[in-house]
Amino acid sequence: MLGGPIRWAAPAGFYNRRVPQILNIAAYLFCAIEDPQTLRPVLLASALARDLKGTILLAPEGINLFLAGQADDVRGFVAELHADPRFATLETKESWSDAQPFRRMLVKVKREIIRMDHPAIQPASGRAPGVDAPTLKRWLDQGHDDAGQPIALLDTRNDFEVDHGTFEGAIDWRITKFTQFPQALLDHREQLTGKTVVSFCTGGIRCEKAAILMREAGVENVLQLEGGILKYFEQVGGAHYRGDCFVFDGRRTLAPDLSASANDASARAAEDPDFAIKR
Repeated sequence: MLGGPIRWAAPAGFYNRRVPQILNIAAYLFCAIEDPQTLRPVLLASALARDLKGTILLAPEGINLFLAGQADDVRGFVAELHADPRFATLETKESWSDAQPFRRMLVKVKREIIRMDHPAIQPASGRAPGVDAPTLKRWLDQGHDDAGQPIALLDTRNDFEVDHGTFEGAIDWRITKFTQFPQALLDHREQLTGKTVVSFCTGGIRCEKAAILMREAGVENVLQLEGGILKYFEQVGGAHYRGDCFVFDGRRTLAPDLSASANDASARAAEDPDFAIKR
């Protein structure tokens, strides 16, 4: 045996590295909620009892939430939601941070859990078809979908979010709030002709409404990216993506490995311009 056994030497500071302690989740579900005002104090009390912080939005069309706390508390709260048949299929996107990224816990009742001002769009009545992250990555690797159709990636986020990062070659209509999306579709629909359109956003909620609107408008071959950019990062990393993903909390942006660019406390989830609507 030459040279004896090989011993691994830990790099400087290896044993002193902090392991992120705060679990962050983003989730939404379009489903019928007949009693959002009654449900609001129940969810608030449960979240506060678990020392969670973040924002939960309730509306007749469904639930949208951004929460952070100790892992057992966050997952315990999600388990409580799953026990309610209305929320049994709620899926979460997970990431970790060194510090609590929210300053307070809010539960609000709104007209919509993501504002579009287009009442005919009712996602709870039927979802647009979706594509999962591994399949989209494979399509982007090969340059077309499985039918040989070119891909049009459509970013449905606000312009300042796009500026932090987006998919290579994505279509960006430079909207400043989501309520502008229907008009942008009318103005730029020809860009989507003859392509398989994949709408995407941070966590899936905007691109789901956008995909339904496009299908209602007669755009063919429209899909939504299941779980949005965050689920894409979680499942396949940053392939075909350039930059980071803006998030409305104290982490500011997330890299494709889901690491945060900041560790502040913020109420940004409640300040998202697409959520700031009257009841």
